[in-house]
Parts: sequence; structure tokens; C-alpha cells
Amino acid sequence: MADDDLATLGPAAGPRTTTTDTPADGREHPQPEPAQPEPAQAGPAGRVPWVLVAGLVLAALNLRPAITSLGALLEEVRTGLGMSGTVAGLLTSVPALCFAAFGIAAPRLARRRGPGVIVCAGMAAIAVGVAVRPFAGGTGGFLAASALALAGIAVSNVLMPVVIKSWFPHRVGTMTGLYSMALALGTSLAAALTVPMTAALGGSWRTGLGVWAALAAVAVLPWLVVVRQRRAAAGAAPSGAARPVETPVRITASPTAWALAAFFGLQATAAYITMGWMPQIFRDAGVSAGTAGVLLAVTMAMGVPLSFVLPRLATRMRHQGPLVALLGLCGLAGYAGLWLAPAAGAWAWALLMGISNCAFPLALTMIGMRATSAAGVVKLSAFAQSVGYLISIPGPLLVGTLYQHSGGWGLPIALMAGLMVPQVAVGVLAGRDRRIEDEA
Repeated sequence: MADDDLATLGPAAGPRTTTTDTPADGREHPQPEPAQPEPAQAGPAGRVPWVLVAGLVLAALNLRPAITSLGALLEEVRTGLGMSGTVAGLLTSVPALCFAAFGIAAPRLARRRGPGVIVCAGMAAIAVGVAVRPFAGGTGGFLAASALALAGIAVSNVLMPVVIKSWFPHRVGTMTGLYSMALALGTSLAAALTVPMTAALGGSWRTGLGVWAALAAVAVLPWLVVVRQRRAAAGAAPSGAARPVETPVRITASPTAWALAAFFGLQATAAYITMGWMPQIFRDAGVSAGTAGVLLAVTMAMGVPLSFVLPRLATRMRHQGPLVALLGLCGLAGYAGLWLAPAAGAWAWALLMGISNCAFPLALTMIGMRATSAAGVVKLSAFAQSVGYLISIPGPLLVGTLYQHSGGWGLPIALMAGLMVPQVAVGVLAGRDRRIEDEA
């Protein structure tokens, strides 16, 4: 079956007579199209879209705390579970592995059950995994429960761009910015609050990690409403409603898809190394654990305003290459600072790394811009994120190994800086004004 089911997420999508959405930049495909229903007004009493916005924001808030809360307490977890530096590096690679393995299944799952059901199940998996992993016993149990939470994150990662494209086709930049801003906010809150909350709750790292399950449990609620409304609307829909006819796309034949996957993978490598190891870099330089957590929070918090601004700016540009290059230069400057004076200029390096890490919302925006239809977006999203996360797996593990065997941060930081150069190169290629349907 084609992925055209993903173009219809419920009452918001409605029947279509054409498969080409208006692109986010508003300048492509000028030929007239039949009028399409406005997603923001769909659903009984207009409730579903606003519930969907709430669900979108709450889901985004939960897509990183499982990772950044661990980064803030990594030393305590290592001690408590008896991990070596190499095993801790493997632990920081687990998110990328799970995102690649489970993300590729998201389109198939969404066709069978509907995107709303899968995102709802993803939020529930995050809640259960985060609650269970600190008390699972031993490294194996910790990794297994983490994998459950990360599976929920993975499928939600892939489906969020198609939810935005399908329900808000004329607001891709704005909604991607809102989603990215909420994601950055959740990331920074977990980084900043995990250490003080751990202290306030008795000082146990197990409690400090498990408390974030409550936020994921709250995120399940709006998606339950979305699923119920979708089913009610589907039952009331005419049985002979026209189904969209999508042009088949062989995603592996698209150079833009490969460039976007490589860009996504390299920026993910940088992001997960930052989230997993940057607090340790500062702590080894003499910064206290609490301050190191706040510095990571500052890095993540930079994404809150920039993640809202960058997608809107990107959708107004025909070529996103200049934005890619600017973010890359900030990353290189931050790595240079971490190498030369990690403690003395800690706040400046945290700010620069925060700007550089905004390559993530830029990549999400380009996923929405490089395909013309919702089905194309979900294929591109699954491909770029799954291949990208596979590319990112060795990075955090290699950093942990280099750190353990070299006894310092010189070689790991040199590796991080070196990876920024190909990230900029493939990002410029992915930023070209192309569509995968035209290439494949």
C-alpha cells in the first residue's frame, strides 16, 4: 500500500483532488490548484486542531528530557551502575541507535493505526520507560527501559513533520518553529532542573531521572482526544470519499534525500555528543556539577528562541545554505573555546554551541520543504532521520573511547570540530531549492 494514508490524519486532511501542497516558501509550483479545506478549521467545533497544537507542544517537550536528564547525571549513573567510560559512551549512542531502528518503522505503523495513535503510544512508551529505567537494576535493565522510552521518541520524531505538513500546510515554518521551540525548551529544562530536583528529592539519581515520566504522562492526554476525534470523524465520513493519488517516490534515488540524511546525521552526532558529554567536559575543567548542568541548559535554551525564528527565516529563503554555514562557524568557534579555555570562557562556549545545535530545527524545516506532499514528507522524514541517526551512532561512542584512553578532551574535541566541516558541506547541498518528487 502507498503511503498516501499518511496524508490523511483525520478530519483535518479531508478528501483531496490534488497531491501537491503549497510549499513552505510559497514560491514554487505557481500553477492553480483546486481549493483545499483549511486544516486549522477542521474537526467538531474546531476543537481537534487546538488539541493537536497542545499535543504537538507537549510531545515536543518530551522528546529530549530522557536524554539530557541523563547527561546531567551521567557521572552518578556511571558510578551507581559501575560503568566504564566506553560503556558510558555506548549509553550516549543508544538514542541514535533506537531512533534509527524504530524510526524507520514509523510510516508502516502510522499506515496501520494512524499517526495519532502511534504518537499517543509513543508518549506512553516514554512515560513507562523513563519511570522504570532507574529502578530496572543493572546496566542491562537500564538500557532496556531506556530503549522503550527512546522507541517512543523515535516514532514521534518521524511523524511530527508529517503532522505539521498535513494539518498546517500553509504554516509549515510557523508550526515547525513552535514544535522546535518546545523541543528546545524541554531539552533545556531537563538539563537545568535535573540536578537541583535530584537534590530536593533526596539526592538519589534514580529519583532525579524518574521524575520526568510525569511530563510524558501528561502528554498522552491530548493525543487520546485527537485519536477519539479522528475515529469519530472517520465513522461519519462518506464511504465513497476520494482517496489521494500520490506520485510514487523512490527515496533512495534522490540526491537531496541523501544530502539531507547526511546533514541530519552529522548534526545529530554533534547534538548527542553535546548533550551526553559537555557537562563532563566542564566538570573535568573544574566547574561544579550544578553549574555544568546549568551550562548545558544554556546551550539547550538557545534553541528556544532560535528554533522559532530559524524555520520561519528558512522558509523565506530559496537556499538554506547560508544558514547552515553560519551555524557551522558558531560550532567551530565553540569547539575551539572548549579546547583552549573550557572553564574561563564556559558561558561563551555554551552560547556558541547552543547556536550551532539549532541545525536540528533547520533540518526539520528542510524536510518539510524538500517534498511537495504529506506522503513525500513522511517518506523523507523516515529516511533522513533513520539514516541520519545511523550515521550518528559511532560519534558519542568514539568520544567516550578517546576520552578514556587519551586521559583528556583534546582528541575528542578535535574529532567534534573535524565533523563540523562535512556537516556544513552536505547541509549546503540539502539546502538547495529542490523537491524529492522531481528527482526520484
